[in-house]
Amino acid sequence: MHNQITSNNAFAIDKVFEPLVAFDNKGEIVDWLAKSHNISDDGLTYTFVLRDGLKFSNGTDVTAEDAVFSLERHLKVGGPLAISAKVDTVKATDSHTLVITLKEPYTPFISELSNFSNGIIPNNFGGVTEEEFFKKPVGTGPFVVEQWDPAGDVTFTKNTHYWQEGKPSVDKLVYKLIEDDSQAINQLKAGEVDAIESLALQNADEIKNGADTTVVTNGSWVTEQLFFNTLDKHFSDVHVRRALALALDRDGLTKALTFGYAQTANSLLPTTIPYNSNDTLKALNFDVNAAKAELAKSAFPDGFTTKLLVASGNSTRAQEAQIIQAAGKQIGINIEIESIELATFRERFFAYDFAAMLNSGQADSPEANSIVAFQTDPDGFSKSYWTHYTNDEVTKLLYKGQQTPDGDGRAEIYSKLLQTLADEVPYIPLYYPDILIGVRSSVDGIVVLPNGSVRFEDVRIQK
Repeated sequence: MHNQITSNNAFAIDKVFEPLVAFDNKGEIVDWLAKSHNISDDGLTYTFVLRDGLKFSNGTDVTAEDAVFSLERHLKVGGPLAISAKVDTVKATDSHTLVITLKEPYTPFISELSNFSNGIIPNNFGGVTEEEFFKKPVGTGPFVVEQWDPAGDVTFTKNTHYWQEGKPSVDKLVYKLIEDDSQAINQLKAGEVDAIESLALQNADEIKNGADTTVVTNGSWVTEQLFFNTLDKHFSDVHVRRALALALDRDGLTKALTFGYAQTANSLLPTTIPYNSNDTLKALNFDVNAAKAELAKSAFPDGFTTKLLVASGNSTRAQEAQIIQAAGKQIGINIEIESIELATFRERFFAYDFAAMLNSGQADSPEANSIVAFQTDPDGFSKSYWTHYTNDEVTKLLYKGQQTPDGDGRAEIYSKLLQTLADEVPYIPLYYPDILIGVRSSVDGIVVLPNGSVRFEDVRIQK
């Protein structure tokens, strides 16, 4: 929506702005500001009918022209969650009906529309400039921005015109920025805050078993991964990548580091995303002898020394790095761990200045394409997640998956694509972590979404 308001916490924005369709805590697409939607048989025409009586937080009516303005603006400005479909036209056929026509079929489109980046705002910003609008934004969400500190907290108040009758229950919501995990946990225990996001896995049981605290959890759309720079002289060799995958005990790593709040990853796609192929895919499982045999086929049969880039300040990733280092040592790959502060870490991998690195990939909507495109398209924004992995057959399958309707045919495409990735290993999927929210026991109704955002419209706090 707007880079400034999302700079500290992108998920603050979905408290204010809402899309035509959304996803629930199971990742299912549901009608939201639209009371219904229809997709034509040829996959080219999308028709949305708005709910009756919708109003913005300033009390003005929401019309289809507002939706036209909002989506055309998003198509123009793009941003981190740009619409990838080739949109031909966006038209309001009456005050309640919106029709979007695509130039070619694009199955992920309905899922992309569920992103918060497609929130509906007033036509022409309600008569003010864009800059003025985002200083005091007007949306349809359950809350209104009361105060926003670009360096920290965001304070919301209840939207009295919210379309869901009787919601939200709380009058005020404050998003506080607490950079130190221990400090956040202490504030939760002391009742100084009612909930904390991004609860570390190692702290989950402590909060779950606390006298006045508990944990709300959900499966995520996140995959923790070891990424290889395929331009690197060692990791451009597929046999080297395969050897390290075979040398790594992913089950053991997951059990040791995630305290029962994660699943071992077999594929790039979490089990919460359709077409993930986790049950059928043949991953390279732990086998040291096979790893040695694979390395013997490479250009470096006697082993080599390399570096693993890790962002500092993350104790779980530090331990992952040590386990990977030990795995490499078994087969003659000497891995030096390079731990650097986060900003420099990002600069380095954006510049392909790494041999291997630890990071995670995340879907923003319940669509296989959301992760697959980001991590396999060599011509895309991320250049296959900065691995520069290029495989023409995978690229063909990527585009075919985007244009094939949901069903067995699409499942077959992603199964084949994911198996190729498992065989060629441009990255090693490690595990799928759960999302954990630490809450006071007095708090009911928090809904955790698989993208990590939290819905507060049903929250009630017992006195």
